[in-house]
Formats: sequence, C-alpha cells, structure tokens
Amino acid sequence: MARRPAPLRRALAALAGLALLSAPAARAAEPTRVHLGATLPLTGAEARVGGFFKEGYELAVEEVNKAGGLQVGARKLPVALTLLDDTSTQATAVSLADRLVNSDKVDFLLGTYASHLIEAQSTVGEQNKVPYVNGGGGATKIYKRGFKYLFGTIAPVELLGTTLMQWIDVQQKAGRLPRPAKIALVWENTAHGKDFKKGISDFVAQSGGAYTIAVDESFALDGKDFGALLGKVKAAGVDLFLADAHLPDYITMHRQYVAAGLCHKVVSYGARGSEKAAIEALGQENVNYVLSGVWWSPQLGQKPGPAQDFVKLFQGKYPGRQPEWFQALAYESARALFAAISQAGSLDREAVRQRLSGLEMRSLLPGGTLRFPANLGNQAQNAFVVQQNLPDRTSPIVFPPDAATGTAVAANPRCAK
Repeated sequence: MARRPAPLRRALAALAGLALLSAPAARAAEPTRVHLGATLPLTGAEARVGGFFKEGYELAVEEVNKAGGLQVGARKLPVALTLLDDTSTQATAVSLADRLVNSDKVDFLLGTYASHLIEAQSTVGEQNKVPYVNGGGGATKIYKRGFKYLFGTIAPVELLGTTLMQWIDVQQKAGRLPRPAKIALVWENTAHGKDFKKGISDFVAQSGGAYTIAVDESFALDGKDFGALLGKVKAAGVDLFLADAHLPDYITMHRQYVAAGLCHKVVSYGARGSEKAAIEALGQENVNYVLSGVWWSPQLGQKPGPAQDFVKLFQGKYPGRQPEWFQALAYESARALFAAISQAGSLDREAVRQRLSGLEMRSLLPGGTLRFPANLGNQAQNAFVVQQNLPDRTSPIVFPPDAATGTAVAANPRCAK
C-alpha cells in the first residue's frame, strides 16, 4: 500500500487533532447553569432590609431548583446566585456589580436595595449590556435615563404620594377631615423623597383649594436630630403630617415627634409604619393610626393566586413569619427574570432583554399583572395599598376598596378636635 506524502500525513493529523479539540469545546460552550449575580446591603444602614431581599432572592432560586431547574430551550438548567455585600454604599455597589459581570462572569444581574444604590449600580448593567432587574429602587429619576437593560418591578414613589392623598380625599369628602386641610410635607433629600413630594404636591395643586401645604421641608438621610424640623411643623398648626423616610429615619423622627407632644389628624411616613421592627422600637401605643402606603402586603394573599402561593412558600421556609413587601418584590424580580429567560429559550442577553421588554405575566403584585412599559422607562406601575396601624395590633389594608381587609379610622382619635 502506497504511503501518503509526508506533508499530506501531517495535514491530516492536524485536522484530526482539531476535530478532537473542537468536540469538547462545542460541548463546553453549552451552558450548564444559569448564573445570576446580585449585591445587597447586608451591612450598613440598609442591612435589615437587605437581609429581607436576600430571603426573597434565595426563595425564588430554591423554588426553581427544587422543580428541577429553569427551562431554557430543550433543557432544564440549575440556577446559581452569587450574592455579595455592598455595605449600603454606592461605590461598593458599583464596583462589586462590575466584578460580578467581568470577573465572575454572571449571565444576568438582580438589583440591590434603595433608590440611591440602584441609580448608581444600574449603570454597570447598561454599560455591559446585561439585563438588570430590581425591586428596590422606586425613584422615577432612575428610569428616565433611557436605559434599555434596566427593569423595575417596583412602582414609582410618586404614585405612593398620590395614593395616600386619594385615601385622605375620601376621608375629607366624608366629613372626617377639615376642608381646607393644612399639610406638613416632610421628605428625605433623595430622589425617593423628591418623588414623594411631587406626588403629594401635584394632587394638592389639582384639588381646587381642598388642601394647602404649610410646611415643605427636606432632611438628610440618617438624621439624628429632627428637633428644628418638627418645631416648624408644630408652629404651623397643620392638620396632616405626611413624611417620607427610610426605616431608621422613621424610627428616629417619630420617637422625637411623640416626645415633642405632636399629634395630627393624619400621620404617615410614606412606605413606613407597619413594619414589626418599627412598632417594637416605638411601642404600639405610639404608632396607632399611622398610615403607610406599601407596594405589597401579605394580606393580598387572602385570595387564591400568586400572592397566596408566595405567602405559603415563604411560610413553609420561615414558619411563624409573615413576608413583607421587601421579600415579595425581590422574589418577583427574580421570577420576572426567570420568565424572560424561559421565553427567550437561551441565555443570550439581548434575547432576554427583549423578552423582558414585552413581558406580561401573572403577578403577586396588586392588580395581578406585571409588565414593564417602555414609555415609562421599564418601570412597573402596579398600584399601592394603604395600611393603618390599629390598637388591636393589626395593620389592615384600608385602601383601595377592592383590596381592603379592614376599616379606616379618621381622623386620629388621639388628637382629633
């Protein structure tokens, strides 16, 4: 048998070697898992809520993995979550997100908690063209930058202010509150606080003189002494005290509010008021009749549907506990990302981004449907629910009527004249 020329033998050997190398490489290119990355404030000022978001993310990942993984095309893939502590600081949140994308090579990002952290960190997702889904940044400023890869399951804080005023308006028209009513509007000097102010102010401007804003004051985050601000409120003789504050500031401010002998027909700290930690810190008698507007409540789980399913899932892992909106929004953010990945049928980031843009899914959020309207910067617009702390240690939903689980009390019987 004639031997092939040496150059031909070498060429055939090289081709065979390439074939042997390319087969494993092709197999390795197929994903073996869905790798998510996130940072959360597990230490620092937002540590308590960061821990709740961690519970929500982990619950969503565990649920998918217990079902055999996430359906991606023809296969089910396990989901892995790399979670880092951003220490409640913007610079750390940004640098760690960059590490997750460029060093840890995660496929997608879930957001941190708090508007100022989300605003800074979401630039990493946009610059690297990585879908970034969050449930912790409600300030509309975040979503007005034309970002394509940023998605928020959390409704705008402006809508929180509007919803509180709608409840107040119902009470005023029923004769339970004075007309006109004087408002003290106190807000944290952040994008979150400015949106809350806008929601209240816009409603007042369109009220035909039913309300006037007598005090309009901002304050810095992590305040220790609100004496001067509360002094202005006291001097103005207002009827309604409407504040927007993160949890530590709410506890500090309301403690000083009570010590100063203040009392108003309506008291609200925006999204704060019904948290167990705050009630324990302030004492039940000091938080009675305080209102809070929240993105989600476990009371929505009293009817069959995604909210009820989530409550049961949470309590199965954490017996004796009720989830708060923090865990719910984190869980729903992960669930939205999972839905988009499954619909895309791949881990291609652009394909998943497009699916998020067109997503419409059954949701545990008020209204029952989640979507990301492109004309509003991919920020969900689900309704808020208003809760009120009552002396019997319950905090029923009192607004809107179709979600109510209890009856509102207005004006505050502790100080109504």
